Amino acid sequence: MNKLKLAGLSLGLSLIIIGCNSGDNRGNQGFVEIKEKMFIAQTNDVYANPEDYIGKTLKLEGIFQIQKAYTLNGNPYYFVIRYGPGCCGSDGNAGFEVMWRDDPGTYPNPDDWVEAVGVLGKYEEDGYPYLCINLTSLKVLDERGAEFVTQ
Repeated sequence: MNKLKLAGLSLGLSLIIIGCNSGDNRGNQGFVEIKEKMFIAQTNDVYANPEDYIGKTLKLEGIFQIQKAYTLNGNPYYFVIRYGPGCCGSDGNAGFEVMWRDDPGTYPNPDDWVEAVGVLGKYEEDGYPYLCINLTSLKVLDERGAEFVTQ
């Protein structure tokens, strides 16, 4: 499966990482909380209008996932997602790639329910832009929210 199809099937989640940076020197110019009731809509808005969000702090809760199948240089990739409706007979996911950029923090176990906070950054691979959250906080929570969202 090529990278473009894979990215489309996962609703914008990138499965290839080279690096993630803030995209410019504007720094943190705002705070956006991705809430449960509008999780897919807000996530899609970030991917559709990245210039409105790059450099802003995002906060979201979701399922922590580790992707090892499509690694570069043997390093796994990390995501905070919620399950959603898919297309073309596949399951869909909505959420973001996450990484510790400046602080080598630890990662939780797969399928833990987490709260992720960090600054949205971007990078480019083979001419395609990808977004990720540069973590400032990643906490495992005891109470889980809705794992499957439809809006």
